[in-house]
Amino acid sequence: MKLLSKLKKQALIMLCISAVSTQCFADRIKDFADIAGQRSNQLVGYGLVVGLDGTGDQTTQTPFTLQSVLQMIGVLGVTIPQGGGQTQLRNTAAVMVTADFPALARPGQQIDVTVSSLGNATSLKGGTLVMTPLKAADGQVYAQGQGNIVIGGSRAATGGAATSINHLNAGRIPAGGLIEKAVPSLLADEFIQIDLRRADFALMQKTAEAIGRRFGLGTALPIDARSLNVRVPVEPLQRTAFMAALQDLDVQMVPGPAKVILNSRSGSVVMNQAVQLSPSAVAHGNLTVKIQQSPTVSQPLPFSRGQTAIASQDTATISDSGKENSLISVPPGASLDQVVKALNMLGATPQDLISILQSLKSAGALRAELEVI
Repeated sequence: MKLLSKLKKQALIMLCISAVSTQCFADRIKDFADIAGQRSNQLVGYGLVVGLDGTGDQTTQTPFTLQSVLQMIGVLGVTIPQGGGQTQLRNTAAVMVTADFPALARPGQQIDVTVSSLGNATSLKGGTLVMTPLKAADGQVYAQGQGNIVIGGSRAATGGAATSINHLNAGRIPAGGLIEKAVPSLLADEFIQIDLRRADFALMQKTAEAIGRRFGLGTALPIDARSLNVRVPVEPLQRTAFMAALQDLDVQMVPGPAKVILNSRSGSVVMNQAVQLSPSAVAHGNLTVKIQQSPTVSQPLPFSRGQTAIASQDTATISDSGKENSLISVPPGASLDQVVKALNMLGATPQDLISILQSLKSAGALRAELEVI
């Protein structure tokens, strides 16, 4: 009886762990998919920053700044006498203003804008952006930008020497953009299109199945590996409630493609759990990498209802002939992560890592997509 009670407790624990693990690998639809037609748009504009403490553009080297100032004050009714081209401005700078127009934004809403120096100003700290029209790709004005620039940094100058903390030629204006025009939205229809951020037939199948279980069969109609049509109510209140439930619907995720990201500047390597290595050997300069593979049998625990499986134990050995006692053995079950760590312990440079990983990829030993940034 005690043995039976113990086995029941173990089975209950395994079921709880399985339920928790299944939940952990489920994401909401809003986390991996977007609604077609509801996206942000980029805005850009050219403007002037005033009120600088002598750190603005040198107008003799940036004539467009002076031209912009003359046009601006001309609109305000100020005229410059003949010969005003020699005017020197130290407190003004020409800037580019950028912002993201959110999806479904409406006139009167405020957005953040980024201000970046266009000329040779040394600092925009303390400056104020004058009203600047922000245009989209179609050339129409959708917002106006204006306000005080926020920059986290400082600059000090004494005589001919100067020093600065952080970057002072770019800053942000929180809520500095005012939306003047809305982007035309799609008309209410019987179907909406959901686009996955990563094209994957397996994920598309699970998404369609989850929507069908929640809202009924025939609600989701997959188009391809990225898009599917979802039948939605036409009545506004029902449509809103339906979309809220749809975006919060959990879908069991599928493993993504094996991928390795290598930063050529810092030498850092990032990979996902799908990356695998095959038996191989690579020689690069003084470095030698050997990866061997031997089959093993995995037996399930008693009463676990598991199946006997044949697995493999990988052993990686990395040596450097230029160093004494520099042989490093990676334990059985070697992964690319362990290989990279061992190479770093031997003092391999980022270029060594790139060359070795590219060689493994070319030889078919690295079963993953290699991306160098």
